[in-house]
Amino acid sequence: MEKIFFSFCLGATLAALVAWQLSVHWSKKQHQRDKKLLRRTRGAERLAELGTLTSGLAHEIRNPLSTIKMNLQLLSENVERQLKEAKNSQDPEDEPLDSTAQNYRRYLRKLNLLIGETDRLSETLNEFLRYAGKMELHPINCDVNEILDDLIDFFEPQAHCKNIQIRKSLCREPLKCSVDVDLLKQAFLNLFINAIQAMEHSGELIIRTSRTAENALINITDTGPGIDPQLKEKIFDAYYTTRSGGTGLGLPTCRRIIEEHRGHIELHSEPGKGSNFTIELPRAVE
Repeated sequence: MEKIFFSFCLGATLAALVAWQLSVHWSKKQHQRDKKLLRRTRGAERLAELGTLTSGLAHEIRNPLSTIKMNLQLLSENVERQLKEAKNSQDPEDEPLDSTAQNYRRYLRKLNLLIGETDRLSETLNEFLRYAGKMELHPINCDVNEILDDLIDFFEPQAHCKNIQIRKSLCREPLKCSVDVDLLKQAFLNLFINAIQAMEHSGELIIRTSRTAENALINITDTGPGIDPQLKEKIFDAYYTTRSGGTGLGLPTCRRIIEEHRGHIELHSEPGKGSNFTIELPRAVE
């Protein structure tokens, strides 16, 4: 009788220990999820506040920037006209280009350079507004596989020009999600462009999809040089870029779009082994 009682007590104690360990493990996971959700919520609130503060400023910048570009274009057209008149009035016995025509050509080059800079500033401003401005979703239930198919068809010629092969392995079952199609295409396109830029001369861009009971999974992989572990934490930071001429807003904008869809994006990369971006999106109730 004592042995039975001892065995019962030992079993109950072990069961209690196992239950306690499971409870602690679940509590830690739940705490991590809560911290991630809180961090995401605070980040969204900061972006919303930043978008509200900067939208007016952006408007004030955009208007004079458009005026500057318009006047530069008018000046450029005027210089071109003066250059043509100088050529037409030139004596055939003179040198091929006199000093007046050379000056007009120099002015024209400088004006075109300034026009290019206003375009660059305008695009930088637009990218910032896409990242920090208010993001309104217009979701519909659609198949993510179809979105990727359309985008791959659109992007394939650009990849071939860089000697990059696109391979896709999309799951046979539909991946129905409630998404804003245009915004999601923008997020995927940002990842495609990032992958192409990582592979300078040749390589493969691999797009795979799968599904779980709750989520649609999208994997976008490149065969580039990979990313140093110390840089992985910075890759989604606004204005961080390792590419000359890059704005550093492509990947942060991509992450914001995914998170606005209640999804998650994660980078897996090792130096010399390429990079893989894994996206999880909640599946629509079918």
